Amino acid sequence: MSEVPSLSVIVPSLNESSRLPLLLADLQRWPTPLDLWIVDAGSCDGTELVAQLSGAQVLQVANPNRGAQLSHGACHAKGTWLMFLHADSRLPPQWPAVVEAVITQPARDLNAWFFDYKIQGKGTKLRLLELAVALRSYWLQRPYGDQGLLISKRLYQHIGGYKPIPLMEDLDLVQRLSCQVRLLSLGLPLYTDGRRLQRLGLLNQAWQNAQLRRRWHRGEAAKQLSKDYYR
Repeated sequence: MSEVPSLSVIVPSLNESSRLPLLLADLQRWPTPLDLWIVDAGSCDGTELVAQLSGAQVLQVANPNRGAQLSHGACHAKGTWLMFLHADSRLPPQWPAVVEAVITQPARDLNAWFFDYKIQGKGTKLRLLELAVALRSYWLQRPYGDQGLLISKRLYQHIGGYKPIPLMEDLDLVQRLSCQVRLLSLGLPLYTDGRRLQRLGLLNQAWQNAQLRRRWHRGEAAKQLSKDYYR
């Protein structure tokens, strides 16, 4: 008898007490009890309390390391399907119906799935960035962590899961995934806060991220790239 599909959600966090409640409210739309894991990296702003009050299970890692947080959460997850999200993401109201349709259909675990990247805010530059991300995701098979990831636990374990690295953990995973399966869009938006992009400068941030990816492809250590990124 085949196993009944079930969903686990893994969210890494670090000082996200102001934004995490919005995502937690979105996740409450799931029609059955959700196996929800918040993997915190030492927040000092009440993030852990916010997560616990929502009914989420909270794990702690010693240092800020998103790859380690995602990997640690996946190890504890009980669902047959895993959904990874960033703490500052927002889900649309119809997400439960679409995700449930995917995980309950036969052979859907032969693919991995991502959301369409959408930025909250107005402006032509933001819309052009969304378009560029959509083209990259479809043609190059490179959706990144801020687009979420829906994947069966079987497939996740087969490709080796997230590596415990502090940066490029999403690129590393989708590179391995795209060698074996097709990554498909769920046809749903996943919204991210555009204020940080606008504060840092959209073009400047895009350029810096491209340089970091180039250095990663050349073999530079993720630890050094992480230091440069967060500096």
